[in-house]
Amino acid sequence: MSESGIEKGKRSLRRVFINNTDSYSSKYIAKFLSECVVGAPVDPDGETETEEEERMNSNFPAFQVVGSISDQSDENGPYVLEEYLHLDRDELLPKLMNCDVVIYNISQHADQVEEAFWAVSALHSKMDTFRGPKLFILISTVMTWACSKPVDPDDLELPFTDEIFWRRRAHPSFKQHIDLEKRVVKMGKTNRTLFSTYVVASGLQYGMGEQVFHFFFKTSWLGQEREIPVFGDGKNIVPTIHISDLASVIQSVIEHRPKPYYLLAVDYSSNTMEDIVKTIASALGPGKIKKKLFEEAFLTRDLSPIRLCVLGPPAVGKSTVTKQICEHYKLHHITLKETISETITQLEDTVMNADPEADNEDSAAEAQEQLNSLKDSMEQNGGLLDDQLLVKVIKDKLMSNPCRNQGFVLDGFPKTYDQAKELFSGEEHESEDGPSQISSYSKKITPEFVMCLDASDAFLKDRVMNLPERLVQEHSYEQEHFLQRLARYREKNTEDETVINYFDELDITPLYLEITSSDEPDCLLLMQKICDTVGKPRNYGPSSQEVEEEARRKTEEKMRKEAQERAQEEQKEEEEARQRAARWEEWTKGLEEVRRQEEELLEAQSVPMRNYLMEQVMPTVTQGLIECCMAHPQDPVDFLAEYLFKNNPFDY
Repeated sequence: MSESGIEKGKRSLRRVFINNTDSYSSKYIAKFLSECVVGAPVDPDGETETEEEERMNSNFPAFQVVGSISDQSDENGPYVLEEYLHLDRDELLPKLMNCDVVIYNISQHADQVEEAFWAVSALHSKMDTFRGPKLFILISTVMTWACSKPVDPDDLELPFTDEIFWRRRAHPSFKQHIDLEKRVVKMGKTNRTLFSTYVVASGLQYGMGEQVFHFFFKTSWLGQEREIPVFGDGKNIVPTIHISDLASVIQSVIEHRPKPYYLLAVDYSSNTMEDIVKTIASALGPGKIKKKLFEEAFLTRDLSPIRLCVLGPPAVGKSTVTKQICEHYKLHHITLKETISETITQLEDTVMNADPEADNEDSAAEAQEQLNSLKDSMEQNGGLLDDQLLVKVIKDKLMSNPCRNQGFVLDGFPKTYDQAKELFSGEEHESEDGPSQISSYSKKITPEFVMCLDASDAFLKDRVMNLPERLVQEHSYEQEHFLQRLARYREKNTEDETVINYFDELDITPLYLEITSSDEPDCLLLMQKICDTVGKPRNYGPSSQEVEEEARRKTEEKMRKEAQERAQEEQKEEEEARQRAARWEEWTKGLEEVRRQEEELLEAQSVPMRNYLMEQVMPTVTQGLIECCMAHPQDPVDFLAEYLFKNNPFDY
């Protein structure tokens, strides 16, 4: 390959930042751009390069992709050169400044609106320090057009076009998005040579494992319904775009910088909702559809996360209630102790397993720095973290994919108003239309429900006194320590600014639950109140494997209980047999003793009579019998009587 070809390839390589490269949409855009190669541009004289030069140029990638990720994963995308996890904004801004193109995708993640607002504003303020021109692309959503008036009232099917973007009206839930779109367009007007901006309003994205039609795919694939539901009349045209086509649009914007600076990215097809569902049902399901009331769409299972916070004094039962909630709703149990321990373990693992020759050497150094900060803080604070580090650790945990997807229950944290404000805070910005519509708190991690448990001090003290020593040691409920913690809790909750006040300011009304008993019926009633407030679970039902596992577990549990009951029954029968044998032996011994005593009494009573007979009667009678035997009288009785009469020793 010629040196000129190499230099041309290097000059053509552009560095592109994309947010959330581990999400569905951004992932495939990043992959598409990373596979693009330098083409064969037309020279100034209108003559194209030779085929050999074109072949040589095509070996060079056109883009070098870097981006942020929302959670650490072992499956890092090879198409992303660098991945940034949970960088704060002071750390992120230099990364953006080092890129030629910055792409923020908010089409599927409303939580990124706030960061995108900051990013375009920060870059705009740094224009004077740019080393070269930069391009900012915002991938928004057609939902910012959802309430727009028809182009022609007499022809309702006439499509919207890019040129009339100024007439768009957003759905009420997408006011933040249109606010950001306006800001991005405005920022690009200052100096397009240095900083140009584009808004690409994307249709509903499909292909490569999309999420938007997931309900219909899943319902058809499971085959449990005879008819696949279509909510509403199904005649509404759904603006869609294949994810590969959206990526191609982004590439075209980077390459050609078209006009206008607001683009609608939708397919040419005009499929209705009925057409789409019918196609899915025919390919995967029964082939039949059934129209249902639009309101019934809200009765389908919602997969949105459930976020809760359980507060209360020490020993009131927060952890017990939290575990029950997590088990029922399949949520993540967030405790301070376990989260800190997990964070330290992850950082230590990152440091120990770092490869000096790999590209993640900076990550290992950063992990070591964070680990040192945590350990130093714990040493200086008697095993505890200072508030700033503690909030950061908890916030990183809540920002992880599992917590953001399924939800979580915060167990006993935050404890103060300032902790709550720092943990759940967002950032405010001003828009061209006045005050920003972007919220000052982070909706993606702020709890929807707050459960405030409470009990009398006497009840709590009595409960602690009756706890096993093991639990007392585990929870640091020694009498003096417990009373100090209880006093601190009561004091904090009488201040002007409390955690409850913070949630009240956000219009999140806590559910107050008074604990008066530890009995099982009262605990069940408590959980029932919580379930009534939170509603039904918002997750998938169990898979076939989980169903089998649960059935197996129940069978084993049943067999174990039956075996235990049989063992108890056998033990009971053996005990009863032993008791019967003992009673029989005791009764027998008693009977023999009575017989012996009777015999002794009879013997004692018969001695005088026997002696009298032996001395006074039996000698004469015996002699008479002898005489009778010798004489053989005809009447022996009369003979004996006559003998006794004649030989009576007492006849004087």
